Amino acid sequence: MPDPDPQPVFQRLDRVNPYPYPRSHYLRRALWSVVQALLIRPSPSRAYGWRRFWLRRFGANLAETSATRPDTRITHPWLLTMAPMCILGERVRVYNLGPISIGEQTVVSQDVTLCAGTHDYTRPELPLERPPIAIGRGVWVCAEAFIGPGVTIGDNAVVGARAVVTRDVPPDTVVAGNPAKEIKKRIVVEEANS
Repeated sequence: MPDPDPQPVFQRLDRVNPYPYPRSHYLRRALWSVVQALLIRPSPSRAYGWRRFWLRRFGANLAETSATRPDTRITHPWLLTMAPMCILGERVRVYNLGPISIGEQTVVSQDVTLCAGTHDYTRPELPLERPPIAIGRGVWVCAEAFIGPGVTIGDNAVVGARAVVTRDVPPDTVVAGNPAKEIKKRIVVEEANS
């Protein structure tokens, strides 16, 4: 039975901007899609230098010892910064409509989504927003986690498997769950000298 007093619809999809970027951006993105599909995805697993070469050609700021896997998907390489000794694991999705930076000695494990893009749901035309993501040094983002727009993850933090992070994570903190909550501090245990 129909609702006798339906609420008016707030969002107006007919008013959404279908092309929020300049025309040159779409050409660059199309070229990148071809390179990613034909030259990066079929590359050997350990061909890190080959992938760095192509990512840099498209504007990524990558340290010589940073690494991505062949099936890592990066939307805009020109908005990606990776410090030394960090890696993006298998099937990581870097949806970087805004800038994403990843600190040294950081691991982003398999099937993680880094989402630096959203829409302003308080306005009927849902304008595109591109808040940055900053992941600190010595961070471990575990498998299948989701890192949302505008999030900063502090140095030496751990994001548990399948966590959904929509707020900043302080340094030296372990978070888990949906929504992600602090479960303990990350305590460094020194290795015994043998």
